[in-house]
Amino acid sequence: MASSLSPSSTSAIVADVPAEPAAAHAYIPASALGGRVEQIFRPDGPLAASVGHYRLRPQQREMALRIADAVAENRVFVAEAGTGTGKTFAYLVPALLSGGKVIVSTGTKTLQDQLFTKDIPLVRGVLNAPVKVALLKGRANYVCHYHLQRSLLEGRFLTRDDATYIQRIARFAAITGTGDKAECPDVPEAAPVWGMATSTRENCLGQECPNHKDCFVLAARRQAQEADVVVVNHHLFFADVMLKDEGSAELLPACNTVIFDEAHQLPETASLFFGESVSTAQAVDLARDTRAEALTDARDCLDLPPACAVLEKAAKDLRLAVPLDPARYSLAQLARFPQFESALDGFEAAIDHLAAVLETQAGRSEGLKNCWERSLELAALIHKWRSGVPGEADETAFSEAPAPDAKQDGPSDKATPVEHIRWAEAYTHALQLNATPLSIARIFRRQMGGHPRAWIFTSATLAVQQNFTHYCAEMGLWEVETACWESPFRYDEQAILYSPSGMPDPNNPAYPDAVMNKAWPVLKAARGGAFFLCTSLRAMRRIHELLKARIEDEGLDIPLLIQGEGSKNELLDRFRLLGNAVLVGSQSFWEGVDVRGEALSLVVIDKLPFAPPDDPVLSARIEHLNKAGRNAFIDYQLPRAVINVKQGAGRLIRSETDRGVLMICDPRMVDKPYGRRVWRSLPPMRRTRDEQVVVDFFTDGRD
Repeated sequence: MASSLSPSSTSAIVADVPAEPAAAHAYIPASALGGRVEQIFRPDGPLAASVGHYRLRPQQREMALRIADAVAENRVFVAEAGTGTGKTFAYLVPALLSGGKVIVSTGTKTLQDQLFTKDIPLVRGVLNAPVKVALLKGRANYVCHYHLQRSLLEGRFLTRDDATYIQRIARFAAITGTGDKAECPDVPEAAPVWGMATSTRENCLGQECPNHKDCFVLAARRQAQEADVVVVNHHLFFADVMLKDEGSAELLPACNTVIFDEAHQLPETASLFFGESVSTAQAVDLARDTRAEALTDARDCLDLPPACAVLEKAAKDLRLAVPLDPARYSLAQLARFPQFESALDGFEAAIDHLAAVLETQAGRSEGLKNCWERSLELAALIHKWRSGVPGEADETAFSEAPAPDAKQDGPSDKATPVEHIRWAEAYTHALQLNATPLSIARIFRRQMGGHPRAWIFTSATLAVQQNFTHYCAEMGLWEVETACWESPFRYDEQAILYSPSGMPDPNNPAYPDAVMNKAWPVLKAARGGAFFLCTSLRAMRRIHELLKARIEDEGLDIPLLIQGEGSKNELLDRFRLLGNAVLVGSQSFWEGVDVRGEALSLVVIDKLPFAPPDDPVLSARIEHLNKAGRNAFIDYQLPRAVINVKQGAGRLIRSETDRGVLMICDPRMVDKPYGRRVWRSLPPMRRTRDEQVVVDFFTDGRD
């Protein structure tokens, strides 16, 4: 199986060879901060004395020491820590002891809340550290007094639930100290009515807002400015800090350390925010807000309502110019839709017309002025997308990162425009036009420049066989320190990796049926308690259909859940409560899910999660790499798939007492030469192709 992942420090660009083993106790901290951290993690130290059920892990201790030195010396450090290492404590202890301002960025708002309400208070108490901590989220998470009051006055709600929820939000706004909608249990976080009670960057009135002094967003940002530790999520970090959007752009200059947890998500998130996009939904929102402002301050302007109606129709026509099913389209594909170009012309003309009308009314109120400015911004974005001209922020950015074997110490100083990939994504009711950088490497590297500070990147899944080449090249991290720590779990005793024999080609139309046939005996032996992680929504729906029929035919008492029946958190709560359920999911459940104990003892992965090669962004990057003489599959597609497999596999064993089977059905993991890189990157489980071995594993475990 996989070789033991010993701690190792390497250049960002290294050969794909196993690291030399090193004893965990051999590392000696160089900094004074490291010495303090070492005391905290001693067997008789404060953590062991204060935290119930705390177990000293050599991997955690050494990781904390390496992070402490990186913080003390303002270095870049990339660390992979296997599940159960305790990486959260490993970075929080040196962060809270460092004495500088720290930004901790996590993958999701759920992880933000866990850090802020549980992990940081615990560590702060253990250290007796007088650090001030702030939680900062995007503005859509905070009640906006202005938009809430406007919605209450208008009283235009699509459903009875919305009308009820808006009253509950109003009561919440009157008593809350933060305005954070996560603290309003009476209204679901996913309720559409929240959009009527919060602001966006586009419709915020800023200092001209009549409720400016009471603004919850500004209050949260003031607290962040004053705090020693600020907890954000990756989306907010890139939107507000890196791109210097209004609000928290002052955080980064004052910061001494940036820590990215779940750092494997950064390439995708950065690509999103280093690009530009414009959506028909933005136009519909603009029309709605303009109509509302006109009712209050420009009733006598008879041109505004029809201009809004024209824009709404143009937005709808543009969405209908592409097929109805949600999908992604390249620029070449869009050009082949006969109605697309004319619909885009109409959309652009409708925005220009509304902007012209709004210009005549902008002086009548701040709300109308804001709508006019938004219309101009939308018009500019549409024009830039159509012409392929990069935004101002991109004109001095850097171009594609060098190949991993490039003979240079770092990026060139020469600034050249970034090449963008233009494409579109169709949602159920909207079409979004995107311009995505071909590479984010040099853009991100440039953003890291300036004031000296430490940058820490950590996750359970960053490397391919201990090799960080792919990740570091994507992020523009040249000549940085890297290290891997294996999980303390006993995978050889706790888990089996099962690759069933006799599977058809993954492109066979009957492949989901074959997955079901091979997984059914294992599922019955496990008596439920399973995740089916699918690489497509079509496969997810088919496997769910087959499972439902089998369970009903055999009269088994196994509850069946599927992604989409409720929110992710609701489904997970039901899954844990039921104890023997089967959950069929797609991308949402491959990561960020923690189910411990017998409730989850089987994880089935239908295919190796290669991104669809016809995805417009991936296709352009593949073409670019191949033109540069590189092997796009080996250098780019395979490493991404390996990291995703590691994420899915990480759902199985979450504690020292968990037992389970990871079933990867894709025959390419065994039949193809590159398959070795997949399973060698996974934790050192026992491996088998024998179904009976797996069945016995479950039945023996119940004896």
